[in-house]
Amino acid sequence: MAGLRWNPRLAAAVGGERVHEVQLIELTDGRVHRIDGLPNPLSLADWSWSPDGQQLAFSHHDDAASEVQLWCVEVQSRRARRLVLPALHAVMGAGFVWASDSQRLLLTLRPEAPWPEPEASASPGGPVVEEASPLDRGRQTRTFADLLRSEHDERLLEHHLLSQLAWVDLEGGLTRLGEPALHQAVDPSPDGLQLLVQRLERPFSHRVPAHRFARCIEVLDASGALLHTVARLDAADRLPSGFDAVPPGPREVHWRADADACLAWVEAADGGDPDQVAQVRDQLWLHAAPFSAPPRCIAQLPLRFGQVAWADGGLAVVTERWWRTRAIAYWRIAPDKEGQTPRRFYSGSLEDRYADPGQAVMRADARGRRRLLAVDGDVTTWTGTGASPQGDRPFVDRWNLSTDQKVRVFQSDLSHHDVPVAPLDDAGSTWLSTRETPDEPPQYRVVVLHSLELARDVTHWPHPTPQLRGLHRQTLHYRRADGVTLNGTLWLPPGHDPHRDGPLPTLVWAYPMEFISTAAAGQVDGSPLRFNTFDPLGPAVMVVAGYAVLDNPSMPIIGSADSPANDSFVPQLVANAQAAVDELVRLGVAEPHRIAIGGHSFGAFMAANLLAHSRLFCAGIARSGAYNRTLTPFGFQSEERHFWQAREMYRAVSPFDEADKIHAPLLLIHGLADANSGTFPMQSERMFAALRGLGSTARLVLLPHEGHRYVARESILHVLAETLSWLDQHVSAALPQNGERLGVVSTANSCDR
Repeated sequence: MAGLRWNPRLAAAVGGERVHEVQLIELTDGRVHRIDGLPNPLSLADWSWSPDGQQLAFSHHDDAASEVQLWCVEVQSRRARRLVLPALHAVMGAGFVWASDSQRLLLTLRPEAPWPEPEASASPGGPVVEEASPLDRGRQTRTFADLLRSEHDERLLEHHLLSQLAWVDLEGGLTRLGEPALHQAVDPSPDGLQLLVQRLERPFSHRVPAHRFARCIEVLDASGALLHTVARLDAADRLPSGFDAVPPGPREVHWRADADACLAWVEAADGGDPDQVAQVRDQLWLHAAPFSAPPRCIAQLPLRFGQVAWADGGLAVVTERWWRTRAIAYWRIAPDKEGQTPRRFYSGSLEDRYADPGQAVMRADARGRRRLLAVDGDVTTWTGTGASPQGDRPFVDRWNLSTDQKVRVFQSDLSHHDVPVAPLDDAGSTWLSTRETPDEPPQYRVVVLHSLELARDVTHWPHPTPQLRGLHRQTLHYRRADGVTLNGTLWLPPGHDPHRDGPLPTLVWAYPMEFISTAAAGQVDGSPLRFNTFDPLGPAVMVVAGYAVLDNPSMPIIGSADSPANDSFVPQLVANAQAAVDELVRLGVAEPHRIAIGGHSFGAFMAANLLAHSRLFCAGIARSGAYNRTLTPFGFQSEERHFWQAREMYRAVSPFDEADKIHAPLLLIHGLADANSGTFPMQSERMFAALRGLGSTARLVLLPHEGHRYVARESILHVLAETLSWLDQHVSAALPQNGERLGVVSTANSCDR
């Protein structure tokens, strides 16, 4: 409820991976050390190193005991022990965070004596009433799942989210702080003397999830006594329209990383409304303890704040963005030098991967706070994916923010895929990195940037699936009819040569992306040098069954400020698909009558649209999609207009409206507990009902307990079985129709069923 999902027995959020084995590896020689005393079986959810690196704290989900436990590993002795007996409360966070002295952790615990869960009344207490007024005009919200619906829901939420703050030391000594409350986030100050606490407050909104509820932001002392109220914020359920809209009041409240106890936050200067004309959109503020002096504005941004990286009093880097134009910029500011004017040292486009300067490198200081890695004042270190026409080539740059001089000190070559992971010293000269090739899995190594020949391997993990060695993977480059450059990743079974062995039944799996730049739409994403592995739910699994797979072919939908992308969604989508099919047939990889289309979420929406508006594919697979856009009336994906502003577009892109034109078999799969905005299971149920009523070939598979992405072993295996069976039945065995010549894409339905 309230947009949250949790296990009430454990008081822990549902989702995320669980770790079942942990080892320590020496970076000097690669020796692997076993950790004694770990829970058996281990179900590790969250973990965090102490600032001094001598302890590793982690939470363990003990299903038998119905609790989340806090454990700690002492690195020197390589022994694990449970640190405290009371159970953690981990619904809205990990439940623990280190203090800067590495001797204590701040916890959120389950209350000592929780009252019984509120019971629902046997009969309704009255009607559920909501009101609208002219004040709501222009204040739309997206379609959210699991919202509160009644007063009983509110009482249940309050019951389950209540948590108790406490300190615990390394000997297990526990000190509770104050009374239980609805703690959303807690963080000790860098000096460890104060606590930044955010907690939810009534009234609870029935229109938005919990992360947009009314809340109170406070600073407490280390004993839990109130020192300062930062802000009391109303529920953010009446935002202006647009992706650049933000709520009024302080947001992104956090401790400045390079100061003892100084709050930083950002606040909208335009009322949070992107439609308002304004020279300044956001302001970055500082307020130092003991909070007796007024806050100080240190930056005024013409775009919307993204993030800030703190180095010291003379340097911080601020990122700003504006979604509507895809603009991004970086500013150099001096937080403690009031007379120094902020300087913008980079501006570009969020869409332009080739020009992306990467991200400023951060490194934890002695207090465990992540700070900008800077040497000699303004010389910062940056890493990025290094996107290029040859694929991604990760890099490390030195960037002097005073002179704008930039030097590339490392870049992955064209024989391996090397990824810088983290600097191992304050100079940024020695790095932990990974190296991989298509046939060799990623291995960690230590690299000295100025002497790459001195690199030493740290891990020597074997190939996880040696039976898959030799899979063929290549990047295809081709063009759309209007000249837009496209690309995709082709997978073929080991040893298959299309010219020698002939074409294969083929699966095309894609996801449309919206752009405002034609040049950016054709940029290459990914690298042909990455290790040949795949997601169990990804399309490349079908290569093992003898299919060719075109994974992630470009499906750009290009618009502009004057011509929104979705106004030409269908013709551009068909043109993208036509280009991909033509290239597969030209290469001899596929036959035009044996190609299927598939996708997940927006990719499922794409697949249904392509079956309705073209005859390029003989079957479709649509997982967890939305097919009727009138059920998401206040926008979807990158679309900011609501239904009543763009009625024709909403209807034109809805495959549900064109279900009578879908003649190829369509497999619909959906998780019954899908809480993703707009993709409720009803979307697949209604689409299937339409296809069945119209006499089309379709199959609906609803997975119990699954969300937007399927996680249970049973579900994953079942989805793979359904997918393979569908392809074998409707693609592998498909025959040409109407005398179609192989190698020529027909505009008629190309399958004989």
